[in-house]
Amino acid sequence: MTQLCLTIPALSPPEGVRLLSDALAVAKIAAVIIVPVDVGGVIAPAAALPIIAAAQKAGAAVLIHGDAHLARTLKADGVHLPWSLDVRALAEDAREILGQGGIVGAEAGTSRHSAMELGEFGVDYVAFASALQSDGGETGDVRHDLVSWWADIFEVPVVALGVLGSDDAVALAEAQAEFVGVTLPVGEDAVARLAEIAAALGATAPKAA
Repeated sequence: MTQLCLTIPALSPPEGVRLLSDALAVAKIAAVIIVPVDVGGVIAPAAALPIIAAAQKAGAAVLIHGDAHLARTLKADGVHLPWSLDVRALAEDAREILGQGGIVGAEAGTSRHSAMELGEFGVDYVAFASALQSDGGETGDVRHDLVSWWADIFEVPVVALGVLGSDDAVALAEAQAEFVGVTLPVGEDAVARLAEIAAALGATAPKAA
């Protein structure tokens, strides 16, 4: 069964935990990727720590975006490496930092070669993200094809990031993605969208007794 991976910004307490709690109220979340609030920014440890604690208490694995040292310091479950030309080398460095017990996952862009290099090295998952084209459209079809290709051939789990809606999520689940990733910005609409995706995948949160 395809599971949900949530990307959430490291908002200052208590906003970050509140946003996560809203998500957990509507969806079963298997993994959480904590990202900087601003693109290119850094993750404040004081903001990440309560999110890590709440997510792990809920049974989700927690990954720190792009910083294996911080992941180790904060006792997160691992690191998620964004796409870059040297992502294979960064994965090797992350494995040294986190050891065999930590999760090292990495994005492969739209490169099959990079994906195979990452898989050969031994990352715990390979991720493909939907990207914007020069005309403003999205490369969702490319991501779908990459997920399907990877799942057909390789045993390393594949994660489809940047899922925008339930139709997209279902198509990627049918392509055998082990995880679909939903980015959760601040706002009720985002939580409602997550609820729709969770319902489509059969991953709604259990009702409280």
